[in-house]
Amino acid sequence: MKLKHKGSRLLRSYVVSYLLIFWIPLIIITVLIYHSAVNSLRSEIEQSNVNQLNHVRSTIDGRMTELRDIAIRMSYDNNLTPYMVKHPYYSSEAIKTLDRYRANSSIIDDLFLYFHDDSVIYSSQGLSNLNVVFDKTYKFDGWSTDAIQRDLNKIRYPMTRPAEQVNVNSRPSSMLVHMVPIKPTDAYPYATVVYLIDESRLTGMMDSILSDFKGNSYIFDNHGQVLTSNNHDQAVHANELGTLAGLTPGIHNMELNGKQQSVVAVHSEENGWTYITTMPSDQFFSRIFHVQTLIVLIFAMIALAGIPVALLLARRQYGPLRDLVEFAQSNDKDSSIQPLVSASHNEWAWIRQTLHDYRDRMDLQEPYVRHQCLLMLMKHGQPEDTETLRLIDTLGLRADGQHYFVMIISGESLVNDTVSHSSEQHPNVELLDEMLSPYPSLPEILAEVELDELQAHVYGVEYSSSNRLALAVCWKPGDVQDGNARMTDIVEAVRRIVYDHYHAMPTVGVGTSYAQLTEINQSFIEAATAMEYRVISEQASVTYFCQLHEETGSSDSEQYWISPESLLKLTQSLKQGNIQVASHMIHSITANVHDRSLALPLMRCILFDLLNTVLRAASEAGLLNSLRDMPQLSGFETAEELEHRLQQLAVRICECAEHKQETEQVSMMDQVVIYVNEHYCDYALSLEGLAQQFSISSSYLSRTFKEKTGQTFSQYIWQLRRDEVIRQITHTADPLKDIIVRVGYLDTANFIRKFKKEMGCTPGQYRKLHSEEDSSIDRADSIS
Repeated sequence: MKLKHKGSRLLRSYVVSYLLIFWIPLIIITVLIYHSAVNSLRSEIEQSNVNQLNHVRSTIDGRMTELRDIAIRMSYDNNLTPYMVKHPYYSSEAIKTLDRYRANSSIIDDLFLYFHDDSVIYSSQGLSNLNVVFDKTYKFDGWSTDAIQRDLNKIRYPMTRPAEQVNVNSRPSSMLVHMVPIKPTDAYPYATVVYLIDESRLTGMMDSILSDFKGNSYIFDNHGQVLTSNNHDQAVHANELGTLAGLTPGIHNMELNGKQQSVVAVHSEENGWTYITTMPSDQFFSRIFHVQTLIVLIFAMIALAGIPVALLLARRQYGPLRDLVEFAQSNDKDSSIQPLVSASHNEWAWIRQTLHDYRDRMDLQEPYVRHQCLLMLMKHGQPEDTETLRLIDTLGLRADGQHYFVMIISGESLVNDTVSHSSEQHPNVELLDEMLSPYPSLPEILAEVELDELQAHVYGVEYSSSNRLALAVCWKPGDVQDGNARMTDIVEAVRRIVYDHYHAMPTVGVGTSYAQLTEINQSFIEAATAMEYRVISEQASVTYFCQLHEETGSSDSEQYWISPESLLKLTQSLKQGNIQVASHMIHSITANVHDRSLALPLMRCILFDLLNTVLRAASEAGLLNSLRDMPQLSGFETAEELEHRLQQLAVRICECAEHKQETEQVSMMDQVVIYVNEHYCDYALSLEGLAQQFSISSSYLSRTFKEKTGQTFSQYIWQLRRDEVIRQITHTADPLKDIIVRVGYLDTANFIRKFKKEMGCTPGQYRKLHSEEDSSIDRADSIS
């Protein structure tokens, strides 16, 4: 019993120890994730609300601009001159003209034209006495007839009266009055255009844009007066409205009506109005509360899951001691040790997945033509057609006395360095993007760099969807010794740029410098070879291709053998599918062996290194027939004979490599296009979100999407939505606004303008035209 008691105490100690080892890091990690995720989501929610209110501002400003434009057109309309309006014969035409102008805007309820010092006012219904209109038809509670006549005669600039109660033919309604003098630009206007706007039109427009908004919204004029308000919550006290009117644009946290409120304010430069929304802070950040609950639940689940793991590990550690005690106490039989089933749980996988759900990819923008030119230069050398050469000249790559080399930067080793550095130096810094992005913002930073003190110019290109950046460097070397030192300085300068922006040194592969731009593809393959070789080197190092032979241990006594760097360069060119460099390397290697005039057995032994290198590349490319043809390949008598056979095999290998790369790219882009075709009606669909979903950079997706479809991403989405609108307006009777919103456009007016610009008519005119054509066809069919 004593041993059993001691054993149980030891077992409990093991359990407690493992629980502490598991729970303490879990608590620290959960707190860090909580703060990072909540802060990131908070910023996203705030920006979303600002964007929605900006949308409200731009929409309402657009409507008010339409009213100003209508007034301008009326001032130049010959049918609306004082003579035409008052003429007994032409007045009817003027009334019709006013009716057409009233129909041009969807937000006004009525339109009036008043000429100064006149007792009558004109509308789409005809002329009426001023007192009759504003005392019988529209009777304002706070705007007397005398004040109305004074304002109509004295107004010199557009003015909007706040919404107030109006008896419209004895029916109560809340209306705004917008008055515009005509001519608007004249210092002495002769008339005034009066627009009556039902307040519900503005508040309804705001509700449709703000969607599920449950707070209050206000529009203040440039004098701080409330033009209109829409209260879904308790209205703000009158003495607090002045505080709201004086807010600067942005997001504010303040106490209103005794409750903490989140207030968003935007200012219109068009008319000086201020747009305000207020809502309780708990509603404003409701999504954050859901994330908090989710994090707490996940933490509780993982913490509970750690208990059986701790028990299992504790029993495993205690097991040998228990079995040893039992063996010592046994007298007549052995006690064999029972194996324990081990279990493990990697909480870091969940952490990485959680971070992946909340990270925000940097938008890596890179000019398409410049990218293609640099990529073509690096992979295929300088082209011969004059048009491409002209594009290259615009980059400033070709100049007298310049040399060229390529360096490749890998971001694979940056993540761990950044996390450790940031944890030591800046423990409170948010590491979401840095932990997940191989080199955040580096494509923009290194897209084009001028190193004046080193007489060098650097051009960066993301040459695949993998995390590597190729840099073409143009520089003037001077003498040999100074040139080698300056080439090293250029590489270190680029690494310092990376370090300054990322606090970690990258791994770099550097090719040989050449005096001709036509040989830059050689340097690209060499840089890729050096990067490939760095696998056996330390991370965050610089590997120069010209130094590889020193690292492989070559000696002068073995110089007649094929150099390892040549074989590495040949292997890399075959992997990249670069037939020019591969062909050049095969020729140079065989020619070098042939020129030494070696004995046939020794020459064959040396060239078997070359044959094995090419056959290995053929095997990796999937050309199994080449391995079956090995007896024919190995039966060579001269270096020229082997070169001829290997050149043919190299062409096949490079074609397979290029086909494989293109197939992978096409397969991914097929999935992207299918996804876009299925989700183009989602108004939240964007290039950045699509790139994040498929785990590629935005610049790479934009470039390959255009190569696949022949259109940019925005052009392709517009065409899909436009075609769907055309289909629905010609085959359904649904309202036009509902159709446009249904296909993913929230701004109906903007869509109509774009549609008219492209199709030559509005969607409504298009529907009417095609319905008339269908009717004509039906009549013709019935006659026949």
